[in-house]
Amino acid sequence: MTAVVEPVASPGRVSTTATPLALYDRVLHSAALSRPAEFLAPRGPVAPGAVLGGSANLLLVDPAGGRPPQHVPVARWCGGLRMGDDALLAHCHAATLDVGCGPGRLAAALARQAVPVLGIDISAEAIRQARRRGAPARLACVLTGDLDARWQHVLLADGNIGIGGTPSRLLTRCAGLLRPGGDLLVEVGPPGTASWAGLVELAVDGERSTPFPWAVVAIDDIAAMAGRAGMRVRETWTEARRWFARITR
Repeated sequence: MTAVVEPVASPGRVSTTATPLALYDRVLHSAALSRPAEFLAPRGPVAPGAVLGGSANLLLVDPAGGRPPQHVPVARWCGGLRMGDDALLAHCHAATLDVGCGPGRLAAALARQAVPVLGIDISAEAIRQARRRGAPARLACVLTGDLDARWQHVLLADGNIGIGGTPSRLLTRCAGLLRPGGDLLVEVGPPGTASWAGLVELAVDGERSTPFPWAVVAIDDIAAMAGRAGMRVRETWTEARRWFARITR
């Protein structure tokens, strides 16, 4: 899961009874139900305003109020390949683990290209949708799951460098899943933006989730972050206002 860094109006005081996973699953389910044709399309975005169930309004909120709310683009994930995805997938020529695969647009695209791939996510709804797209996918947490260290590439796209709220720990874990000579392919924030880590909440339609840890890493800071995990940035690139890094041991 990631968020588009775009300040929006604060959702104000709302109830905080749902877990983040329950709230996310509900919005993801609504998004897929409302636009099934676009959901299954191999490429092309879904217009965010066209998705029902409040998915266009899902926000990532700082409970302390120190950062502006940010959009969580569920509708975009439920569409086809985005601009910038092709260059990212071109780096995946062998066994690839897609961490936080969501509805599976990247894993499904690799499967169509006959690249061995597995998508993992902690969301049962995401895994159901990924499999519906034809992506091999499994319910698992990258930080605690029993995963084989056999991957040539590990994808952390769509801001999933934020999983767990401690990027250096996540990079260390993902490095341990690589076979010799493998790499991490990480989407990061644009230059000049602030990296941060802390507690956040999801908010939609008058409801907030309980807090959970998350992080954002900008391209300016990824080399230092990789260094703390005993790794090095070998390549960076940008396309369609998205930024990426290839990281190895």
